[in-house]
Amino acid sequence: MPQIYETPRLLDEYLLFHYGRDEEILPWEFGPKEALGFPKRTVTELLPESAGGRALDVGCATGRSSFELSRTFDEVIGIDFSKTFIGAAEALRTHGTLRYQAAVEGRVTRPLAAAPPAGARPEKVRFEHGDAMDLRETLGAFDVVHAANLVCRLPEPMRFLRRLPELVKPGGVLLLATPCTWLAEFTPPENQPRASTLDWLEDTLAHAFALERKKDLPFLIREHARKFQWSVSLGTVWRRL
Repeated sequence: MPQIYETPRLLDEYLLFHYGRDEEILPWEFGPKEALGFPKRTVTELLPESAGGRALDVGCATGRSSFELSRTFDEVIGIDFSKTFIGAAEALRTHGTLRYQAAVEGRVTRPLAAAPPAGARPEKVRFEHGDAMDLRETLGAFDVVHAANLVCRLPEPMRFLRRLPELVKPGGVLLLATPCTWLAEFTPPENQPRASTLDWLEDTLAHAFALERKKDLPFLIREHARKFQWSVSLGTVWRRL
């Protein structure tokens, strides 16, 4: 798997993506403002009303969605393959702030500080390094499993999808979001869907989950103040049978 998620540049980009204020990410009066706040919206716009219980955030990156889940869940586990991202998430959990640099242009950067969102309960969150395709057997089952922009970055996504029925409690909810950007550098062509991603997910999950809802979720990743990645993630909500 490519090691780009261990670089200082990607760490800074993701800290801004997860924790930057709207005006810090998009310093223009114009632009796709509806695409801001994606790591929060994958929770608030997809999760049915619920409180208490356990939540698992697979591919948590620097942890914003995990902190959002901690508002209503008694236990949240965030897992990511990047040791750099997990280190940053754990620093935020334990120390409350983490300084980083936002790229402006060229070699010019602006110092910023990330912090868990107001209302989060860091004491309810635990972060750990792990592989979504080989999650530890002792995780147990959860009321909610959240995986945003993960499946199309896995070399063998079926290994993750096949594990999901045992990770979600009967009646529990699976929240999946993916921009469907299947690239050979992450996923070999033979492991990519042959049809649409949604059809592939339905075929794979139908024996254990019912698709309740889908929603398009735009997101914006800033590379620097004049260059952005605008994408649309396919958000889906699945109920464990």
